[in-house]
Amino acid sequence: MSFASAFLRRPAAGSIVSLIAVVAFYVVFGGVDLVTLFGAASWLNFAANLGIIAIPVGILMIAGEMDISIGAMIPAGSMVTAIISGYYGLPIWVAIVGVIAVGMLVGLVNGLLTINTTVPSLIITLGTLVAMQGIVLSVSVYLTGAVSVSLDSPGWAKFAFGQLIGGSHQVIILWWLGITAAFAFFLHVSPIGNWVFAMGGDKVSARNAGIPTRKLTIALFMLSAICAAFVGMCQTIQFNSAQVSGGMGYIFNAIVAVVVGGVLLTGGFGSVLGIFAGTVTFAIVSQGIYFTQIDRNWSNLIIGITLLVAVGMNESFRKLAMTAIRKKSSAR
Repeated sequence: MSFASAFLRRPAAGSIVSLIAVVAFYVVFGGVDLVTLFGAASWLNFAANLGIIAIPVGILMIAGEMDISIGAMIPAGSMVTAIISGYYGLPIWVAIVGVIAVGMLVGLVNGLLTINTTVPSLIITLGTLVAMQGIVLSVSVYLTGAVSVSLDSPGWAKFAFGQLIGGSHQVIILWWLGITAAFAFFLHVSPIGNWVFAMGGDKVSARNAGIPTRKLTIALFMLSAICAAFVGMCQTIQFNSAQVSGGMGYIFNAIVAVVVGGVLLTGGFGSVLGIFAGTVTFAIVSQGIYFTQIDRNWSNLIIGITLLVAVGMNESFRKLAMTAIRKKSSAR
């Protein structure tokens, strides 16, 4: 089997090809300088914030579920941090614990509703999205009398979560790389990763095979909510303030990054590397256009075309992979 044939059967193949195609398009038609583009902080910062959210969402999609409540968890994480440490003056570590606790609680609710009802997780998390928006707004106004709260973080928190490396690159980029490596180990090295793929392929068969589908579903929803709240916390520590609005754009961005990254909406197929490459592709398309001579109004068109092309390639590559698996099975 040739290297090219083996590569095209990988879940990340479509996203990597899309990334190369986008960069080539910007170089040929936009006159972009690659050194300037890849050294720019704008798309890297954008990708880091999006990537931390997209990876757990993508793993949930591989397991056959969907979480759009992330749009409310970002401002929730921001406001919990600002209210606890900024408004009430408690230590920042108390706020961090509070952010994790809120993420765990919302993820637990999403997971319990998903496993105990026949309602699709898309609808369930839409409900928690709207509910959390109302809760965050109401609690903020009730406790502080305002919809925005300022925060003065201690030096260690600023260094760990809100520092600008080199004056332009957010420290969350390092968190993104670390979280990506951790999730890659979780999905592709640990035995639990096989359970995730099995759930996405056929949840009933996975449960009959002894896989703890209920517990794993809850855990994946909790990871998704915690990661989104973590991003909100980092943004608050960096910018020294929080607002009840914001976060909705991450729903669309995360799903696009995940789909471009080779994850099927039907579940059972995808990879962390693909989601990572899909996030980078989306970030370069949306932010890299400012480094080209292309009219900025064309960015959404480029994103749409990239999404459609990536989906087509992912489906073709998935069929190649399934064909190879069937051939191996028949040869034994």
